[in-house]
Amino acid sequence: MPELSAQDAGPVVAAFDFDGTLTRRDTFTVFLARGLGWPRFVWALLRCSPWLVAYALRIVPNNIAKGKLMQATLAGRSLAEIDGWAAQWLAKDFPGQLREDAMAHLARHREAGHCCVMVSASPDIYLKQVARQLGFDALLCTEMEVTGEAEARRLTGRMRTPNCHGEQKVVRLRDWAAGRFGAAGLEGVTLYAYGDTSGDKPMLRLARYAWYRGEPWTG
Repeated sequence: MPELSAQDAGPVVAAFDFDGTLTRRDTFTVFLARGLGWPRFVWALLRCSPWLVAYALRIVPNNIAKGKLMQATLAGRSLAEIDGWAAQWLAKDFPGQLREDAMAHLARHREAGHCCVMVSASPDIYLKQVARQLGFDALLCTEMEVTGEAEARRLTGRMRTPNCHGEQKVVRLRDWAAGRFGAAGLEGVTLYAYGDTSGDKPMLRLARYAWYRGEPWTG
């Protein structure tokens, strides 16, 4: 694994994608299947299949297909129920999914005192628990819309923020850095970034040091 630079100027930020970078595979579909049960999950996929197939054929963008799946699986569900899904997923599916090489990078950044940020297209309804468990300083992800108050709070199935994918990762990271570090934002920090798909490359291009699928990347 490449050494961290000893000559980084100013604050150091390490930005990690989650699915496929820190984990061995996508987690959102497994989370949904765990919560719904496989029969209901498969039925939801069939209902959304026109949009999922259109996305696979690059006819519709990621956020449209993903939004349809979220509507079909999450709309009207209480936050208490979703918290139960997250607890089940963390206990039964999450262990063993973490990639040792990526977790070694994360551990070294944490040991060096760097600010570690998870930047993911997956939703906050379970990533909040994951980010806290893994010791991240901040979480930037797709946030879900919630209605109601107190124990009556429920998901609408819609995204409250744009899908945190591709260029939106850059937007979210820049906004977060401006709030964290002031006017200089990302320009005043040394950025390390880690990803594994084309949707991560806009974020990787911002970084002084980037890794793509576990290998140093220069774009």
